[in-house]
Amino acid sequence: MVETIEWTDAGVVMIDQTRLPGEQVFVTCTNYNEVAVAIRSMVIRGAPAIGVAAAMGVAIGVLHAPPDNLPVEFETICATLAATRPTAVNLFWAIERMRNVYESVKHQPMETIRATLVRECRQIRIEDIAINEAIGRNGAGLVPDGKTVLTHCNAGALATAGYGTALGVIRAAVASGKKIDVFADETRPFLQGSRLTVWELQQDSIPATLITDNMAGHFLKSGRIGCVVVGADRIAANGDVANKIGTYSVAVLAKENGVPFYVAAPISTLDLTLASGDEIPIEERPAREVTHMGGIALAPHGTAVENPAFDITPNRYVGAIITERGVARQPYTESLPALVVR
Repeated sequence: MVETIEWTDAGVVMIDQTRLPGEQVFVTCTNYNEVAVAIRSMVIRGAPAIGVAAAMGVAIGVLHAPPDNLPVEFETICATLAATRPTAVNLFWAIERMRNVYESVKHQPMETIRATLVRECRQIRIEDIAINEAIGRNGAGLVPDGKTVLTHCNAGALATAGYGTALGVIRAAVASGKKIDVFADETRPFLQGSRLTVWELQQDSIPATLITDNMAGHFLKSGRIGCVVVGADRIAANGDVANKIGTYSVAVLAKENGVPFYVAAPISTLDLTLASGDEIPIEERPAREVTHMGGIALAPHGTAVENPAFDITPNRYVGAIITERGVARQPYTESLPALVVR
């Protein structure tokens, strides 16, 4: 399985997901500004992976910060990383975790502060992989044997530190002996499904079929699909889910055709401070992602574009939310807090 992100002596090393599947290129970020650019430009993407990257960005920032101005520099580092992408709550969760660790050691010698933050960011990466494996185990039983699983966007190893959330459920189902195959939506306009999800599944020799986003309804009606499994970037207290644009449409179509719709995400993706998805900020991406592909114009010059990166799936369409601590079901206002306090 591909190493999405690693801490090394040379810097924060991550696979450049904008270059896949054509070539595997690794980027080394030697300072926190480079980590911020990598997150913003989607060199690294996926809520859990963004969280790991942010934690490593804080650590590498402090590693090179001048000791005599560390308190001010620390705030600048955190603010720069927090401003990269607004929707994925794992970003803010990771920064806050690193902040808490910093607060606990900020009066210690500089060498101790740096070593402690480096150790913490590496621990977050290790924990993320273990969390994803637990999500996979908890969700594998929901996947029907002998059927096709539909997924939207990429919620695999590339979207995490390893193994994946939605694809982790699929991987675990296959490992348990179930005979399944996967339909991957292409996921316009950034094509995470066609570029990343299919590539990942091919690496694991899991049968995968690529479909365009507007084919989902056709196949959900066909009876071939046993369930839909997607990831999430933020989940509100009532179970409303922010995920890649187009997820809402898939959820509605799944409900219409009686196909279970599941969300796989770590506890760190829950934002119980928000009552509903109406409060989740939605990132607007550059128009060029819609008007161009591979540098080729797909629309006339000057075309007006709206390009929200995410949409909100209301909780009434969500059959279950699979986490590392168990599976939550309706009413989510009760089941999600119960998982958090465990």
